[in-house]
Amino acid sequence: MTRILATLCAVLFLAAPGLAQQPNHLVGARSPYLLQHLHNPVDWYQWGPDALDKARAEGKPIFVSVGYSACHWCHVMREESFEDPDIAAYLNAHFVSIKIDRESRPDLDEQFMLVTQALTGTGGWPNSVFLTPEGDPFFAGGYFPPRDFTELLAQVQAAWAEDPELIRAEAWNVAQAVGGYLTRRAEAREITPELAAAAAASVLPQVDEFNGGIGVAPKFPRETLFLFLLDQAERSGDRDLLQVVTDMLDAMIAGGIHDHVGGGFHRYAVDPNWHVPHFEKMLYTQALTGRLLIRAWSATGAEQYRRAAQRVFAHVMRDMRAPSGAFYSALDADSQTATGEKAEGAFYMWSPDQLTPLGHGAARIAELFAVDEIGDLDGANVLHLAEPLERLLQGREQLHVYAALERMRQLRDARPAPARDSKIVLSWNAAMIETLAEASHRLHPRPNDYYDQAATAARFLLDHLRGPDGLLRVSYDGQPDIPAQLPDYAGLGLALLALHDYAPD
Repeated sequence: MTRILATLCAVLFLAAPGLAQQPNHLVGARSPYLLQHLHNPVDWYQWGPDALDKARAEGKPIFVSVGYSACHWCHVMREESFEDPDIAAYLNAHFVSIKIDRESRPDLDEQFMLVTQALTGTGGWPNSVFLTPEGDPFFAGGYFPPRDFTELLAQVQAAWAEDPELIRAEAWNVAQAVGGYLTRRAEAREITPELAAAAAASVLPQVDEFNGGIGVAPKFPRETLFLFLLDQAERSGDRDLLQVVTDMLDAMIAGGIHDHVGGGFHRYAVDPNWHVPHFEKMLYTQALTGRLLIRAWSATGAEQYRRAAQRVFAHVMRDMRAPSGAFYSALDADSQTATGEKAEGAFYMWSPDQLTPLGHGAARIAELFAVDEIGDLDGANVLHLAEPLERLLQGREQLHVYAALERMRQLRDARPAPARDSKIVLSWNAAMIETLAEASHRLHPRPNDYYDQAATAARFLLDHLRGPDGLLRVSYDGQPDIPAQLPDYAGLGLALLALHDYAPD
């Protein structure tokens, strides 16, 4: 009887939709993002000849979905649409579906994002693009709710069935325009101090004078642009230009885009004043924001920049460093709530009740970081300050708050943690190596452990991301994959130069 019941349970388990879905053509992928879709009922393919040949042979349009593992709306569309058996059946019947990890294939991501921006005027992830069987794009968008996505698929299929040659002609025009843009050439010219100054001045009208940074919302740190502005400010002695940089950094350090408890910064904010972030944490954000902070510290001596930089590096070493010494790619935006549901930012937000273990200090933390019963998102609060903590508090009270934040980090570590994308990307690691090497030189007293950590990561890249024809871009689960691209070679070169230039005496 027991054996019969066990057999019956097994049959029911296999028959239950979504529980034992056979893997699709993503088998063998070396990407956490692609593997998240391995058991979707959608018959996903990786980008390559298998999918493209199938589309041409069957005369089917191609649906391309581009995303990355830490992306909240990528998760939402996967759960709502790509795990839906009816939507999957329609895709499988009428389209060839391709999944692309934008972090593993930035070359493809750039092309498809350019298509979406050209056709819609905007962009983001997940990026959804429809191609002819020959690979020319004719329609694009971003995230679609399931009802809208179902209607869109039907409309695209009907249009293709009615007049495929018209769609081919329009898609060819789009492909020519995008290809022309991607292969454009620029005339070389000398970069003079006057030209650089004019470039910096051209940015100033875009500055948000109230909240710092560029534009309104969503608000990205734009680290490379602000590194350029800081360099120009130091070269020219332009105090106004320096103020533009420090205004943004001060707002970021005080805002919710800054992880006040664990250190580091989220990828961007969804509002103008840096309050509510999109909660994923990317390695490149830590590398470039960390570099901007240590250079701002060197330029100004302001304590908030030194402390924020050191907490960025502590976070990376604690939460994003592989046993090999190299660095993982990202931490997810989503995590489980106390009731077991997945929600964006659940790991990072706080309610007044969750501060209770702090004892008498709970009220002061709630006051400083604006934690109340109303909350920012579903009754939970994104920690933020009126201005950087080092400006608000001095002496013993500042130390008490630092101690309370460390206690909060310990409490938070008991929560379900966001998923970690454990692939190692060459160019992102190179950026982190360059920043750590520079930090070992700029921060005082000189912390040689930053240099040692940078050197260890560089040794891993040199030892493990080499192929017979050159460097490889990613390593996942110990397996290197995908030929390196120009940003990888350039980044590694800059990282090795930084290790040379900042080598301890």
